[in-house]
Amino acid sequence: MSQVGYWYNGKLILGDRIELAINDPGLIYGATTFTTLRVYHHSLSHPLTNWDAHCARLRHSLQVFGWQFPDWERIRHGAEQLLPSFAVLRIVIFPDGREWITGRPLPADLSERQHHGVIAWLAAAPHLRRSLPTYKTGNYLGGWLALQKAQQLGAQEAILVDDQGNWLETSTGNLWGAKDDCWWTPPIDVGILPGVARSQLINWLEQQGLEIRQFPWNQERVQEFDAIAYTNSVMEIIPIHTVLTSDQPFEYRSLSGVLAPLQCLFVESKK
Repeated sequence: MSQVGYWYNGKLILGDRIELAINDPGLIYGATTFTTLRVYHHSLSHPLTNWDAHCARLRHSLQVFGWQFPDWERIRHGAEQLLPSFAVLRIVIFPDGREWITGRPLPADLSERQHHGVIAWLAAAPHLRRSLPTYKTGNYLGGWLALQKAQQLGAQEAILVDDQGNWLETSTGNLWGAKDDCWWTPPIDVGILPGVARSQLINWLEQQGLEIRQFPWNQERVQEFDAIAYTNSVMEIIPIHTVLTSDQPFEYRSLSGVLAPLQCLFVESKK
């Protein structure tokens, strides 16, 4: 990271430290909005990179919050400065329109997770919930705390819930379930992030003529799935084979062909 650096407010900066004013609302309140994208084939124009959708999500958040729009051309230019060195870019926008872009590699164990699945922990405590859940803001403390606790318990992901115990999303992605040749995902109106990868998959499944049902994941429903997984723009599709709870764990089939139709989107688009 020290060799390549990051992009901030119109400049490529070497090093791994950023200077912010002590009264910057992004520092004090987490007053930022961000999006994280995976760059396929070092190209912002690749269909799976989905640059336009990520920018649209940023733009929507800025409109709702009443914040200043950034220089979009400068953001793209900054991203292009980093993409030769990084597979993953995180674009942050401050209330006054400043942009901050950082890069990182793909997780070293990504292929293993995609093929063998992960263990998730059910984060049922009220403080382990995201603030403003339908937006990606710098205040991600609830999700971060849930993930830290999950890792302490030997899990790789956390599943967030609502007041009724319905499963909402993971700390880093959207949930998917498979049962009887039908695909299930919690609806946006229960208080989840409308993920870019989630929208891509919904469109893909509809194009293939496959059935999608967006219903809340109550305690009865989560026990009926043949397989479950979570998705995001970086990890693509990660099966969840075990969910740790305060009682008995839930166990699901990993891949076993059940989740293959979801993976086809990424397999086909990479060719």
